[in-house]
Amino acid sequence: MLLKIDWTKLLMGEEDWPFLLEIAVRTFAMYLIILIGLRLLGKRGVGQLSVFELVVIISLGSAAGDPMFYKEVGMLIPVVIFTIIVSSYRLTTYLSAKSSDFDALVEGKATYIIRDGEFSIGNFSKEGLAYDEFFSELRQYSISHLGQVETAIIETSGSISVYFYPDEKVRYGLPILPDLFGNAIVKITKAGIYACSFCGNVENLEAADECLCKRCDRESWVKAIDSKRVK
Repeated sequence: MLLKIDWTKLLMGEEDWPFLLEIAVRTFAMYLIILIGLRLLGKRGVGQLSVFELVVIISLGSAAGDPMFYKEVGMLIPVVIFTIIVSSYRLTTYLSAKSSDFDALVEGKATYIIRDGEFSIGNFSKEGLAYDEFFSELRQYSISHLGQVETAIIETSGSISVYFYPDEKVRYGLPILPDLFGNAIVKITKAGIYACSFCGNVENLEAADECLCKRCDRESWVKAIDSKRVK
């Protein structure tokens, strides 16, 4: 016995063919409403959006979804939702401009992750960053070790701003290249300049079975390098 397939029901479900035209009209209308809403939000790119702005974008997308597909949802409902969301956003940005405390509450604050070629340990932990992820970001700036970096800041948008030492002031630092960072050791078999793999503190170590970092009390070390940044 051959399986009989109801292609009309498979393709259209419980709706009829004319509903496709209605979907097209609804989708185009919601596209225009989203376009207007985003235009009112401003010109920043997705990579520059704060957490609050991403919530607004997601809310706009959620409000636009149902009217595109469900005929029982009227077009006036998403317009009201969009108006409330955009108005709330405008009010929030106005209050943020008037009050630095309110702005910090909504947007957060820029966070120093590296100072003077070493990790700001408390801030790094607070941001919940993984070393691999952060090192990957730094390598996009042609950074091979932390001794090239004077300051690194995570902005409220999540992007990273980096300020470099001039070549003549580059110091020994923790390597962030995978092959070098992966060679962390505990036992120092040869005296030399090493960087703590946890905080980036650089010390001149003598051969020893165990050396604790003077800054964070960790015992894992990587051979420090002082190469100049390739521009």
